[in-house]
Amino acid sequence: MNGNVDIELIIDEKRTIPEVKVYASEKNEQVERIINAIRDASGSEHSAVYAYSDGKLELVPQRDIMRIRTEGRQVVLDTEERYYIIKQTLTRIEEELSRDRFIRISQSEIVNIYKVKQFDVSLSGTIGIEFKNGVKTYASRRYIKAIKSFLKSKEGK
Repeated sequence: MNGNVDIELIIDEKRTIPEVKVYASEKNEQVERIINAIRDASGSEHSAVYAYSDGKLELVPQRDIMRIRTEGRQVVLDTEERYYIIKQTLTRIEEELSRDRFIRISQSEIVNIYKVKQFDVSLSGTIGIEFKNGVKTYASRRYIKAIKSFLKSKEGK
């Protein structure tokens, strides 16, 4: 794709909610970005997370979050460029995250599936997770069934 996008607005007074269809020759990174932008702009209550960086409070859009994890006694939010500190528990922050975008992979970590490059399901039953920026983590056995179910629900979307 060359970066161009055709957009057409059709006014249909019979429609009660907007409908968006994305036509593409393949599902690629540009298509994923378009879909995520539409989801983010569609009035979702899951828009941003309050987090601290260098002592300053910032709003981090959920689409920018790679993962949220506990590190010692702190909850850390990672984007691809930097990390933030969150002054909430992991469980509390999980309630505020988009269930379409985030999944808990262990007692101490939640990941944004749109930032994941690949899930590596091994014969031993573990799931390795590699992010698009090369960072790797692992899912705990306790969460494997939920992760597989989540991923299956995403197939074809």
